[in-house]
Amino acid sequence: MRVHVVSDVHGAAEALALAGRGADALVCLGDLILFLDYADHSRGIFPDLFGVENADRMVALRTARRFDEARRLDAELWSGIDRHGAIEAAVRKQYAALFAAFPTPTYATYGNVDVPDLWPEYAGPGTTVLDGQTAEIGGRVFGFVGGGLRTPMRTPFEIGEEEYAAKVAALGKVDVLCSHIPPAVPDLCYDTVARRFERGSEALLAAVRSVQPKYALFGHVHQPLVARTRIGRTECVNVGHFNHTRTPWVLEW
Repeated sequence: MRVHVVSDVHGAAEALALAGRGADALVCLGDLILFLDYADHSRGIFPDLFGVENADRMVALRTARRFDEARRLDAELWSGIDRHGAIEAAVRKQYAALFAAFPTPTYATYGNVDVPDLWPEYAGPGTTVLDGQTAEIGGRVFGFVGGGLRTPMRTPFEIGEEEYAAKVAALGKVDVLCSHIPPAVPDLCYDTVARRFERGSEALLAAVRSVQPKYALFGHVHQPLVARTRIGRTECVNVGHFNHTRTPWVLEW
């Protein structure tokens, strides 16, 4: 059995269409949408609406963790514009291309920048969307937990710790634990380019320690200090920033 795993697709529809080649199934750990590419400020919903110069300003403020100033710039740019309508139209355009690129079968969960309410409109019969749920793939039980925890970035799908922990607990015993964000292990959560810790989940870490799945797979941290570590019998693996690598992580058994 061969499963390809991707995360942090961020608009890379053409590469996504190739990600399932040679695999029996594709697993996607979320963040399909590209709002603003921190490596190329000309790409994404934000520069399409407001230009590269404003994207440069926004990235500089957020990277410096000057979130109040970033929010003021954001409010200034959106003044007089139907924010909800403009973003939804852009998200729908990206989702149409991205979901069309998924091979059959695909098993997917949400990232913190995704909009879960729109997924049912675009997920075809070959795509199974899971969040706090399990699926059997090739005789192994995969558990899926979508979204992220609340941060000053205020991305679209951030939830509270209790709600997130309840989804983790609902999985029970799994062979492969799939999530968008990592377990709360500092080395797995630190982004060496952004120079900050992203939020990891204590509930995921507790599940890894108690259930000891064979693998815990995740993304979210684009340039991790450590991409792989072992906790007991569990291999914890950041499957990579697909928007950058264009290469899926491969799981075989």
